[in-house]
Amino acid sequence: MNLDELATPAALVDVPRMQHNIARMQAQLDALGVRFRPHVKTTKCVEVVAAQRAAGAQGITVSTLLEAEQFFKAGYTDILYAVGIAPAKLPQVLALRRAGCALKLITDNADVARQVAGFGVAHGETLEVWIEIDCDGHRSGIPPEAAVLLDVGRALAAPGVKLGGVLTHAGSSYDLDDPQALAALAERERAACVRAAERLRAEGLPCAEVSIGSTPTALSARGLPGVTEVRAGVYVFFDLVMANVGVCKAQDIALSVLATVIGHQAEKGWAIVDAGWMAMSRDRGTQKQGHDYGYGQLCTLAGEPLAGYVLSGANQEHGIVSREGRPDPDIAQRFPVGSRVRILPNHACATGAQFPQYHALFPDGNVAQWDRFHGW
Repeated sequence: MNLDELATPAALVDVPRMQHNIARMQAQLDALGVRFRPHVKTTKCVEVVAAQRAAGAQGITVSTLLEAEQFFKAGYTDILYAVGIAPAKLPQVLALRRAGCALKLITDNADVARQVAGFGVAHGETLEVWIEIDCDGHRSGIPPEAAVLLDVGRALAAPGVKLGGVLTHAGSSYDLDDPQALAALAERERAACVRAAERLRAEGLPCAEVSIGSTPTALSARGLPGVTEVRAGVYVFFDLVMANVGVCKAQDIALSVLATVIGHQAEKGWAIVDAGWMAMSRDRGTQKQGHDYGYGQLCTLAGEPLAGYVLSGANQEHGIVSREGRPDPDIAQRFPVGSRVRILPNHACATGAQFPQYHALFPDGNVAQWDRFHGW
């Protein structure tokens, strides 16, 4: 098929941009001498992850057990489930492990660690668990100097479990927009996780892996001594939040939504498109950043950003296109009914999740359909 044949709204992947983003991240981490385990929650797409693996990625990170199941079926065995394990999900974990998946779990809770150990003993299995470290107060995890770190480590030294390592995620990097601040946070992320590993090892506890990562810190790190692997996900598509952070430009964003102009409110300076928040998602991540793009940045059909034109409002199936700063009296002529535009998303993970498949755009103009996984 070609672009003109697609029903709208549709999620488009610019394949050359995606390949450039993949090569950029892989080159950065190769230069720093660490393995790269990409987070596949952004795309949940076999074709995209195959391109990451072809570039040099080793293993994958998932955010749901359904992702683990689907990627295991696609031939991926080295999988890290990077969400704290709920004991009720252990039977699902056991089924994957017994099928041959080297699935790794995480926790920041000693009671959960003991429950996982008990489950492993009861089922004759040794489950690998990593300890989540809090490096920036962003979300979950154990501060590297906390006493409970060693409690969890000791609980994972029991029969039925294996302590595989430590990991952290500098989620607060999304709030930054200064290269020096990003580099400083990347070092803080590294140092916190390495320190946690040192404390565990000093107690005689094994800690082979030290895993860190967010897209901004992975691209901003200047050295990663003591780290064995990095995880990052949104880099493969990038988005407007990442553009505001400063780790990409709008022209690097590989995911967009194809939309059709369906009407106007000329007196308000609006054009109406058939992509509302059901297509773009309700994520307004740029609202608290230096440049608020509303629900997305308008682009030409060829994918070139139209400076000043954004999706300023959205209902379920309607999007409002307007010019920032002042109304455009010529908007009906600029965007006639039936014309098509592309819209760059605030958050690639959230926008991608609105669609059952991507339409991949190749340089020769051909369009391929790539399915993506849904659910938990």
